[in-house]
Amino acid sequence: MQISADATLPFPRPMVFAAYRDDLTQLLAYLPNVRNIEVKSRKEDGPRVELVNIWHGGGEIPAAARAVLSEAMLSWTDYASWDGTAWACDWRTETHAFTEAVDCKGRNRFIEVDGGTRIEIRGDLKIDAKKVKGVPGFLAGKVASTAEGFLAGKIQPNLIEVTEGLRKYLAEKK
Repeated sequence: MQISADATLPFPRPMVFAAYRDDLTQLLAYLPNVRNIEVKSRKEDGPRVELVNIWHGGGEIPAAARAVLSEAMLSWTDYASWDGTAWACDWRTETHAFTEAVDCKGRNRFIEVDGGTRIEIRGDLKIDAKKVKGVPGFLAGKVASTAEGFLAGKIQPNLIEVTEGLRKYLAEKK
């Protein structure tokens, strides 16, 4: 299933690109659905930066519900390869629950437009329900498409939330 989100921010491309890449943890105050972002690794090689971040979601989930949901169900690892020459970031998300069944990856592009920067987020989410214990083979296709639709419906607003958080952060920083 395709994941797509666009946002235009009224700031120069170098500022938007660098803040999205380098200041992600500073956006937590603007992300109610995220409890924490841990930077696990960062490698720089000229205009390329490789990042591994662990996200912990569930910020607005009631404590009682969080008690039922495991930490693995609310966390994911984001592998991001930032290319300052192409003004793009290739990413892959690894869920901490059902890791073997979920494949999610894509590319963010940062494009100069009149008055600012447009962030284009494109990705692909695939779930192989045959790899989830307890799902009968004859239901795997239906379960996968239902799960993909549900997750895409949650992911896309969260991607916009991150760009809106970035907008607020940059406005305050300016």
